[in-house]
Amino acid sequence: MTNRAVFLPYRPKTILNSHKRPDHWFWSRYSAYPYTGCQHGCKFCYSREVKYAHAVDPQDFDTTIKVKEKAADLLRRALVRKPVDILCTGDYQPAEREFGITRQMLEVCRELRFPVFMLSRSPLILRDLDLLRDINAAAPSVAAFSIISTPESPHHAIARCMENLAPPVETRFAAMREIADAGILTGICFMPILPGVCDDKANLEAVVRATAENGGRFVLAGGLTLADQQKEFFFNFLEENYPDLVPRYRTWYPPGSYDAVSYPWNRIALRIRELCEKYGIRDRMPRPVIPGDKLAVNKRIAELLADKAYELEIRGEPNHYVWAYRKAAWAVEDLETDIRLVYSALGVKGIRSIPDMGEQPGRDVEKMLSGLM
Repeated sequence: MTNRAVFLPYRPKTILNSHKRPDHWFWSRYSAYPYTGCQHGCKFCYSREVKYAHAVDPQDFDTTIKVKEKAADLLRRALVRKPVDILCTGDYQPAEREFGITRQMLEVCRELRFPVFMLSRSPLILRDLDLLRDINAAAPSVAAFSIISTPESPHHAIARCMENLAPPVETRFAAMREIADAGILTGICFMPILPGVCDDKANLEAVVRATAENGGRFVLAGGLTLADQQKEFFFNFLEENYPDLVPRYRTWYPPGSYDAVSYPWNRIALRIRELCEKYGIRDRMPRPVIPGDKLAVNKRIAELLADKAYELEIRGEPNHYVWAYRKAAWAVEDLETDIRLVYSALGVKGIRSIPDMGEQPGRDVEKMLSGLM
C-alpha cells in the first residue's frame, strides 16, 4: 500500500516556525518538519485540515507527500539566529527511510546544541538513537510516541483501522523501552482519545500501564478535533466503515463544532490522572531544563502555573478561573527578568505588578518562590 505514494520535491522559502512562547503540552518554542502529508494516513489526523494540508486534498494526504529539499540547510540558517530552546521536529513515516531528512535535521540540532521534542508513530526513530543520545547529553530532550489503543481494548481493531498504515502498537512500546533505557525522557501522547473507540476503562488503564512498564514517564491525553475538510473526510470514513458510530459522532460533533460537545471529556482526563498516579507517572510532561538558562526559574514557575490551569480545566472549574492561571503562566514566560529578583526587590507587590498576573495566581507564585529561595 505504501508504494502508492507519490513524492513531490519542493523548496520552501523557510522551514522554521517560531512561536511567541512555548506551548503548554510539549514545551516547544520552535517547530520544523521535513514533509507535508503522511503515508501512515491516520483517518483522524488533524493535519488533513486546510491550515495544515494547504493545497493537499484530504483524500490524497497519505499518497501525495511533499519532500522539502535543502531542509537541513534552511534549518541551520534559521536556528543560528535564534536563542536555544526546544524544537519540535521529526517525521518517521516510510518516506524517511528513503530520504533521511529527519536525520539531517537532527544533525543540525546536535551541531547547534538545540534540544528536541520528537513525536513518533514508528519505531524507525530508533535508527537515530545515536543522535538523540548526543542531543540529550547537551540539552535534555524528549522522544514521545503516539499511541491510542492496546490489544486489551474491545475496540482495538477499529482503532488500528483508523491508524491505517501506522506500525503495530507493540513495536512502539518496545521502541519506547529502548529510548528510556538510553536515558531520554519518554512517554506517550494519548491523542486523540477517540470517543466510543478508545475511551473504555480497559483501554485507558492498559495504555497507562504499558507506558509505565516500558519506561514512559508521562501520558498526555487529548481529545479528537474535527474541522473543515478533515471533518467531512472523517465522517465519510465512518459512514463507509463504521456506520453504527455515525449517529453518536454527529451528536458529539454537530455542524460548526471543533471539539466534542456533550461528551464527558473531563471525566476521561480525570481518569487518566488517577491511572497515572496509580502507576507512578504523570499526566503532564515535565519541562526539560536547558543548561545555562538564566530564566530557568521563570520557566519552572510558568510550568507550575500551566499545570494548575490544566488541573482546573479537567476538574470543570469556571473558565475565567482556568484562564487566570493560563494568562499568568504566559506572563511569567514573557518576563525578561529573573522573577526572583522581582520578588526580592518588591515582594508580593512586585509579583502583582506583572501584567496579567491575577490575585490568586500571584499568591500561588509567592508560595512557589518561597519554596525555591
